[in-house]
Amino acid sequence: MRKRINVKGALRIYLSWPIILSLLLILMNIAIYMVNSDAGILMLGFLLFYIAIAVVLLLKRSTITGELVRFAADYGQVQKQLLKEMAFPYAILDNEGKMLWGNDEFQDILGNQKLAQKPISSIFPEIKDSMLPKNMQDQTIKIVRNEKTYNAILRRIVAPDFTEDESWVFQDEDSVLNETNSLIAIYLYDETEITNLTREKTEQKMIIGLLYIDNYEEALESIDEVRRSLLIALIDRKINKYMQGMDAIIKKLEKDKYIFMFKQKYLAQLQANKFNLLDEVRAVNIGNEMSVTISMGLGVNAESYLTSYEYARAAMDLALGRGGDQAVIKDKERLLYYGGKSVQVEKNTRVKARVKAHALKEFIEGKDKVVIMGHSIADVDSFGAAIGVFRIAKTLNKKAHIVINEVTTSVRPIMKRFINNPDYDEDLFVKSDQALQIVDNNTLLVIVDVNRPSYTECQELLELTKTVVILDHHRQSGENVENAALSYIEPYASSSCELVAEVLQYIGEGLKLRQAEADAMYAGIMIDTNNFLTKTGVRTFEAAAYLRRNGADVTRIRKSFRSDMDEYKTKAEAITATEIYLDHYAITICTSEGINSPTILAAQVANELLNITNVRASFVFTDFNGKIYVSARSIDEVNVQVIMEKLGGGGHMSVAGAQFTDCTLEDAIHNVKTTLATMSKDGDL
Repeated sequence: MRKRINVKGALRIYLSWPIILSLLLILMNIAIYMVNSDAGILMLGFLLFYIAIAVVLLLKRSTITGELVRFAADYGQVQKQLLKEMAFPYAILDNEGKMLWGNDEFQDILGNQKLAQKPISSIFPEIKDSMLPKNMQDQTIKIVRNEKTYNAILRRIVAPDFTEDESWVFQDEDSVLNETNSLIAIYLYDETEITNLTREKTEQKMIIGLLYIDNYEEALESIDEVRRSLLIALIDRKINKYMQGMDAIIKKLEKDKYIFMFKQKYLAQLQANKFNLLDEVRAVNIGNEMSVTISMGLGVNAESYLTSYEYARAAMDLALGRGGDQAVIKDKERLLYYGGKSVQVEKNTRVKARVKAHALKEFIEGKDKVVIMGHSIADVDSFGAAIGVFRIAKTLNKKAHIVINEVTTSVRPIMKRFINNPDYDEDLFVKSDQALQIVDNNTLLVIVDVNRPSYTECQELLELTKTVVILDHHRQSGENVENAALSYIEPYASSSCELVAEVLQYIGEGLKLRQAEADAMYAGIMIDTNNFLTKTGVRTFEAAAYLRRNGADVTRIRKSFRSDMDEYKTKAEAITATEIYLDHYAITICTSEGINSPTILAAQVANELLNITNVRASFVFTDFNGKIYVSARSIDEVNVQVIMEKLGGGGHMSVAGAQFTDCTLEDAIHNVKTTLATMSKDGDL
């Protein structure tokens, strides 16, 4: 039995109008009859004829409906054909992501008819099952197929049941749809040309770079005079040949400075070979005792050439501030480091120290008071350098304060000599909250042994003082003190106490260190050099000699460094539990229970582990005050600073560290091991 077709909606009302009009005409006929009976009778005849025609049309409604259905079917066939042949890839998926139907364009993209029977995630790996839309909100995904790039849009479409209920129309776009009456449509927009043009535009951008020879004068002095021109020519040839390989324009600005420009498409090539020009130049040797090293600074993705040049300048300043022999890329706020594997060359000249000393003296003389601070959890080097700057301020008759919040066990014996001493003010040492009350616009803030704002004793002081001076020996990182009036950062120096000792000698004014002050600074050099075994140069011993002449006593200092029995046992336990990772890296945990300064103890353990044969670097972890501290040490084979920088820390090539927050000891150790394994695999160690 053939099912009757129901006509509903606007079409049903339209077909019912003759009957509705018949009722209206009957009422009109009655009204006319009441006015004039003859006219009413005449009207009745026409009315009956109209009703007969309306009834016939009503009875023939199925024929009209059939014609409408046939028209709709033909129209649907036309729509289907248009959709099938549409020059736009389109397909229908079920709720599991399996393809139900796709038009010709979509089938052409697939290429293989068998693929149409597989889930969409198998066809396009970029589309995961979890990405299929659960509501009316579209999902947009970038996919690549047959070397073409498409922007795929996944959209829920609703197919209502054949019922009178049309509530599906009002579904909220965030509400989860009933999967029984919905499917998924996928549209593919070919963006290959747009993507290629965008990439081409990006690749055509010009990058400006600077190249400096770090030790030009020193390298020439290390070779016979007759060979100097040959060495310069070889280096020049290496640099120019390297630049020709990436179609760069290079111009020598000075005897040891170059500027170059190249297209951004070659940047990936430079990054892939890790700026091997650094190694090529360092390998040039025609009898020179000192290897030549270069530094490179590049400005990327700048809005203008001037901005790119400023980026390159900033990158070069950072490369030189980190000791040279490396390339730094500045991509707006992002910084990338390459190289930096060689030991920094100690400068024999003290001209820079003299210039910085005179500048510091002028700043102190122009202010009413001086506030000095080092890094948080101050060590002996930080404390000794602060004492040295304090002596400069007192010599120039200025009030000075040292900010120190937590006194470690290594600092306490030295600090005791300054407390309750009539030669020193009671408010010489202040805490952060006191320092915030002291500083004003006429205060000089001197930062020692640190150049990262977040690592200082009181970062808020940087915002309250207009004049800031930095004296440090750590390599710079992306986090720097902005607008420092004077910055004396020398990574070649063994310690901050060494830098301050040199500055003291050029202050003049009859400056004379007292015995306790000389001891504090000498102790700082001893600790940071591990008793003059690490990073010591000629100037280190000259600084130590100056402090000895001012009354530093090695025996007295050594006594203050002695450990108690609990600390010694803790060190022994940490060394006993050491794990050798990848045959050359010593890793252990130093407990903080019952220890006043576990970070200092961890550093001592790290130094001890370097005495083990075949250990290239040591990493000691300690959990203290809710943070995981890592002390990293090496002798000369591994740059631990690069390793720690990848973990958010920093330091020197042989002495570095990092801090982890919201992390367990196990996770921190895993992070270090993963970094070591990755860098070892990539040849970065």
